[in-house]
Amino acid sequence: MVRSAVILNYMGKILVIIGIAQISVVLCAIIYSENEVIKLLISALITIMTGFMLSKTFAHNHSINYREGFAIVTLGWIAASLFGTLPFIVSGHIPSFADAFFETVSGFTTTGASILTDVEALPKSLLFWRSLTQWLGGMGIMALFIAIIVGLGARANQIFRAEVPGPISNKISPRVRDTARALWLTYVVMSAVLFLLLWAFGMNIFDSLCHTFSTMATGGFSTKNQSIGYYSSPYIQWTITLFMFLAGVNFALHYLIYKKKTLSQYWQDKEFKLYSFIIIVSSIITFFGILNISSGEEKARAAVFQVISIMTTTGYATADFDIWAPMGKGILLVLMFAGACAGSTSGGIKVGRYLIMLQRAKIELQQMVHPRAIMPLRVGDRVINDALVINVLQFFFIYIFIVLVSTLIMSIMGLDYVSGLTAVLSCIGNIGPGFGLVGPTNNYGFLSDTAKYLLSLLMLLGRLEIYPFLILFIPQYWKE
Repeated sequence: MVRSAVILNYMGKILVIIGIAQISVVLCAIIYSENEVIKLLISALITIMTGFMLSKTFAHNHSINYREGFAIVTLGWIAASLFGTLPFIVSGHIPSFADAFFETVSGFTTTGASILTDVEALPKSLLFWRSLTQWLGGMGIMALFIAIIVGLGARANQIFRAEVPGPISNKISPRVRDTARALWLTYVVMSAVLFLLLWAFGMNIFDSLCHTFSTMATGGFSTKNQSIGYYSSPYIQWTITLFMFLAGVNFALHYLIYKKKTLSQYWQDKEFKLYSFIIIVSSIITFFGILNISSGEEKARAAVFQVISIMTTTGYATADFDIWAPMGKGILLVLMFAGACAGSTSGGIKVGRYLIMLQRAKIELQQMVHPRAIMPLRVGDRVINDALVINVLQFFFIYIFIVLVSTLIMSIMGLDYVSGLTAVLSCIGNIGPGFGLVGPTNNYGFLSDTAKYLLSLLMLLGRLEIYPFLILFIPQYWKE
């Protein structure tokens, strides 16, 4: 059975973590002498005190069970998103709850879709909070929770599997807490390297930090209205391109390569090879689909940047790709269905799932020729069992079904099919910009509150990879 006291206790602890993160926003406001200090402090204290009261009121000595693990993950993300709206609402800069909730969910889920027309009008403290929500959500609020909270019990593995994106959760250590710590350590070290490089190439400290948060989380929030297009430096754009690519790789693979001191592990990983192949081919095709740039290097930079940005679901832009030739736009639209590697900070369906489906299709064709042959499905040196194959196929079906139904709903709300489809794809895939009315030079602020709530739901579904969220709506889940 599901014990509500256990769930509320852990949700309280999650809110304490979110509240402590909000304290850093207060410090940012103090550093830049902003008028929002008291208001931001109030929002942080509300979050911390609510979390503290929940954790103390529902204190217990029990370890979580299988069902509670799913509830803690899903409700924990919702609670973080609800209380994450407070800095925007209390400060008065985004007074509408629907807008603040959309912006916050977009941050924590690393989607990068925004309702803001003028990003630069926000005070630095709130720009910092937008980027910080993405960084926290990139490696995962629950993974951070597991890394620092003691006493989760054996079912911490359940939370970890529901949190880390992809069909297969890669455990670096037999202890899931050590795995979570290793992944977060890798994440922090890579973030530090990117921050120093951006600073060295000309960004100021504040912008370097905010763009580091958004890049490593494959989130896409920028401190500038023109996104990365504001920075004309090729060094900055190529650096962000490289780290978007790295953030789209399984972080467990990064960590293992660091431990073994060899890069050969990358090329032994089938998912990494397919991921790299798709990016290379897509970049070449997109290069020839850009007609409004004459310089060879600039065109190559724009093509590679935008392909990696969309495939890793970062959503940055250096150009208005909505005016590119149909070939270039077509590639970006297809990539919206892709996503990067399992275990990365990206959203989407993931290359790992496509790899499993392609391998399964290959076996089906071979068995038509050799019907009695036993052909195990392998990804690298790992044999994939039928249960996982079914899980992947079901995920793909549900994902596409949700996209179709949501696109229909958006069209009923008055959006044209291009804007509606790409808005849905961008939100469930945690990408950010789409085409048409939600293109890279536009925003989502014109939508009705109902549409914003629907797209916020899709962002959460995409980040939690559907199953942990939908399982809460099964009546048997709550029965003993």
